[in-house]
Amino acid sequence: MTPKDGRGPKGGKAPKDRKPAAPAPGTEPTAVAFLERLKIRQSDVEQAKYRRYFKTGKGDYAEGDFFMGVRMGEVFTLAKEFAAMSLEDIEMLLEQDIHEARAGAVKIMALQAQKKKTTEERRRELYGLYLRRHDRINNWDLVDLGAGNVVGGWLLNKPRDPLYSLARSQNMWERRTAIVATSAFIREGQLDDTFAIAALLLGDKEDLIHKAVGGWVRDAGRSSRERLLAFLDEHAATMPRTALRYAIEHFGKEQRSYYLTLKDRVSSG
Repeated sequence: MTPKDGRGPKGGKAPKDRKPAAPAPGTEPTAVAFLERLKIRQSDVEQAKYRRYFKTGKGDYAEGDFFMGVRMGEVFTLAKEFAAMSLEDIEMLLEQDIHEARAGAVKIMALQAQKKKTTEERRRELYGLYLRRHDRINNWDLVDLGAGNVVGGWLLNKPRDPLYSLARSQNMWERRTAIVATSAFIREGQLDDTFAIAALLLGDKEDLIHKAVGGWVRDAGRSSRERLLAFLDEHAATMPRTALRYAIEHFGKEQRSYYLTLKDRVSSG
């Protein structure tokens, strides 16, 4: 359940100058080995795409983030191969300046968290690592990769108070985690926290939070159209336009027009 902004740069066929992937029979799932495998997949073409797609300029949300130039599909394939990585090595990847390394780390965390055979103790450790190193989970795609399975999955049968603390954080990525983590609840038909946290975030100043709020209440609305309509009836007139547009994306033309008109009346007034 990822809003439009969660779609990575489009990629066609691999460039002809792409180095072939090295075979990895018996490769130990370490951070060092993962980085070595990333490097042989580096592409200047993909690197240029990332630079265009992510806002890395001065003052932008991804300022200073370094993209090696590896397609996310390849990063995810590597993550599956390295899914048995230890917590220590996962944290080593999180500490890397390379964005794709951190993406791989969070993907591995998500894979471990959702695996049925993973122990409760390991899920607790993954949850703790995610929150403790949120300073390295510092872009919207990284949050969207892990928050649902790692954070929401751990809290599924526990008090949800930590999410409300995150929703009030000064850090925008922690606030995004608060709403994205509710993906785990939505899958189980538990919608209260999605709508409650969305309401808390309606006054947020960041567009990336508006997109997440709209996208996640829209997804909750697939389980209960009635709950979504009630939320919109209460908030549509005053919620950020981006959040509203995401929330009503799957509505028919007439219904979209109705809620946008509510918003326009308040804006013009």
